[in-house]
Amino acid sequence: MRYHHSYDDTVIAVSTQYMGVTGRQTNRQTDCCREDIITAVTRLKECIVDVRRWMSANRLKLNTDKTELLWTGSRHSISQLHGHGPSIQLGADTVPACDRVRLLGVIISADLSLDRHVSVVSLASYWLRQLRRVCRSLDDESAAILVHAFVTSMVDYCNLLLAGATKSVTDKLQLVMNAAARVVSDTKKYATTTA
Repeated sequence: MRYHHSYDDTVIAVSTQYMGVTGRQTNRQTDCCREDIITAVTRLKECIVDVRRWMSANRLKLNTDKTELLWTGSRHSISQLHGHGPSIQLGADTVPACDRVRLLGVIISADLSLDRHVSVVSLASYWLRQLRRVCRSLDDESAAILVHAFVTSMVDYCNLLLAGATKSVTDKLQLVMNAAARVVSDTKKYATTTA
């Protein structure tokens, strides 16, 4: 069991030994997968109960409305879970499994790809359209500050996670950065930009 605490978030991770389904061992490994999941759910419940108990003792509250559950793995192993995976019962509350979670501002999906995160960050082009209208009446330095505050800071945040990402993923972010450069330099949409 692994955990990570930040000022208002706690992440608890439980791993299983399931490696996949192959050949004749299909039934045995599928049963092993179910047993691993049941064990993981039990361990996770016990840990959350302990965290809730500790928080209560320290006058804090575990907000089950904001608790998220994500089962991760390869696309094949996630498809074996039939949906998003089993939910967890915490007292009277049920925490359903979901297909993505937001962790410190980064959207992580069940297959651990960052496609959804990049799609959300790419929506910064909305801010670029708004800034293009305003930047015409600003000097270059003020325009650059606004573009950085609203756009490039979103692209730069946690970009280390994108190391090794596919070209299709990074191309989306490159389009946003090129558009930001055009806004700052006040060039037309189809003008070439260089990094």
